[in-house]
Amino acid sequence: MKRNMLIRLVIDLSMTVLMLVAVAYQITGNTIHELVGVILFLLFIAHNFLNRRWYKTIFKGKHNVVRILSIVVNLLFLVSMAVVMISSVPISRDIFPFIPINNDAILLQIHVMTSYWGFIFMAVHIGMSWGTIINAVRNMTGITSTSRVRTIALRIIAILIVVYGMQTSSERDMLSKLTIYNPFGWSFEESPMGFLIDHLAIMGIYISGTHYVLKFVRKQDKAMSYKKS
Repeated sequence: MKRNMLIRLVIDLSMTVLMLVAVAYQITGNTIHELVGVILFLLFIAHNFLNRRWYKTIFKGKHNVVRILSIVVNLLFLVSMAVVMISSVPISRDIFPFIPINNDAILLQIHVMTSYWGFIFMAVHIGMSWGTIINAVRNMTGITSTSRVRTIALRIIAILIVVYGMQTSSERDMLSKLTIYNPFGWSFEESPMGFLIDHLAIMGIYISGTHYVLKFVRKQDKAMSYKKS
């Protein structure tokens, strides 16, 4: 595997893990939450720097459905993370306590809402790159052959994750967190393992959904191209 690809995978994996830690505010507490936020900010800058050439290609070449969706999702992810980071500074209590603000309720709600939107966009972003990630893992592990049994087993696991993710999304009232209706409606008697499993399952909905929707769209595009030729 190329060095740059390995660095990107490490950064992306680190951002995913830290994003999960960041949304676990009720478990980690404020100080760790803010420290994780600073590290996330630095990794986000590094991620965008390593992928800076992508921005130069936005308006170049052919724009099919898959590419348009990719551009939209990436830009929405960028905007949501930017809002999260900007809004975090004035409401900081430990790292930037010297910045005065009279009424931080609105900023706090914006910060929470965009954090969860960023969490969703991150999962969709991962889903759009899932094929590349799987190929990289195969190269690292030396798995080059295909297996029908393995494919079926992985798809069954994906279905189970999605079903559980949909159930826990409802139980955790994710819709409210995405619309500011009740962004602080969490339980303070949270189990760290339960929180991790639930939120990984929620990510699984968007990763799997995005991956298979894009596979279907690409298949349709190939079929249309074949008919035209």
